[in-house]
Amino acid sequence: MREGAKTALRVFMVAGEESGDQLGGALMESLHATAPGIAFRGVGGRRMAAAGLASLFPMEDITAIGITAVVGKLPTILRRLRETVEAVLADPPDVLVLVDAPDFTHRVAARVRAANPNIPIVKYVSPTVWVWRPGRAAAMRPHVDALLALLPFEPEVHRRLGGPPTFYVGHPLLERLDELRPSEEEAGRRSGLPPLVLVLPGSRRREIVRLGADFGAALARVGQSRPMDLVLPTLPRLEPLVRQTIASWPLKPRIVTTEAEKYAAFRSARAALAASGTVTLELALAGIPHVAAYRVGWLEAQIARRILQGTTVILANLVAGENVVPEYLQEYLTVPVLADALDKVIGDTPERARQDTTFARFDAIFGITGPSPSARAAEVVLRLARGGRPGALPPA
Repeated sequence: MREGAKTALRVFMVAGEESGDQLGGALMESLHATAPGIAFRGVGGRRMAAAGLASLFPMEDITAIGITAVVGKLPTILRRLRETVEAVLADPPDVLVLVDAPDFTHRVAARVRAANPNIPIVKYVSPTVWVWRPGRAAAMRPHVDALLALLPFEPEVHRRLGGPPTFYVGHPLLERLDELRPSEEEAGRRSGLPPLVLVLPGSRRREIVRLGADFGAALARVGQSRPMDLVLPTLPRLEPLVRQTIASWPLKPRIVTTEAEKYAAFRSARAALAASGTVTLELALAGIPHVAAYRVGWLEAQIARRILQGTTVILANLVAGENVVPEYLQEYLTVPVLADALDKVIGDTPERARQDTTFARFDAIFGITGPSPSARAAEVVLRLARGGRPGALPPA
């Protein structure tokens, strides 16, 4: 514990979006298990509330996706930024943990460090500096003492770009491999049945609206030559929009809204058609060959063309170091191309075999043995909270 701390360790946490809330909640649970009596303050959602956090304000106040959404919420975001920093400084914690939401949390880190350099700061989840705005890596270094990385290539990226000390702790999906992968009994259960194809048009309303028509048409095109069993996992709050979207599809998928149903479908799936995003990594770890697509608004596309780096935005491709998952973005997303690519990963083809071979290497790449990702993250947080340096984590 740092000098001046009186009783139990005190951690101030800030998370944005549902994914950050999930990460923050798991980290809190690991910290509770390792340091009983630890006290939390900050900003989070339902998962973090269940772990003992009374959020200063609704997490949704600092969440905005896309340029137009950010502009519309800017006054609220700036007010919440000021309130968050004031709360940290009014009662300095033993450590400040900032989870994802880089546009918001990096500003919190910079302001807190300028006002009180004695507060250790941990950033959980690296911004995508390998895709765009690489200068963010070096910009983080003055006010971040430890960066916790989800992906195995990130420590080297930050070392090369001059970022903060970075520790690979592992992706939270590694804690759910048993739910993603079929047992031997499940693997043989669909023998002789039509292939099950997952339909994953995204977890945001804009994604579903922009991809829905093309996904429906591509699936219909594939369905002309092969029978398929389609399953579309979604969130309960998005179910009405999804039902509205698929109403005109010639082939209608079965909609599931619970995690148990989603993972049951993953364990039975032969292939998937997905919006680009974290779900592509989920599919790769599950060993499911897939095709990815994405479309944004015109203004966002023009900006992205000027700032994005590299040849892929698919996490599975970045981890593998090769573009094994086909991705179709913007004007390259057409129904015939999408249907052809999906048909190839459903069938017994070289394209499917290449993904199978690549995904089989992911256990070794990610290092699935040893402590859980949240436990490894908690180890770094506790070292800093107790006045030490992050040190070196044991191999994953």
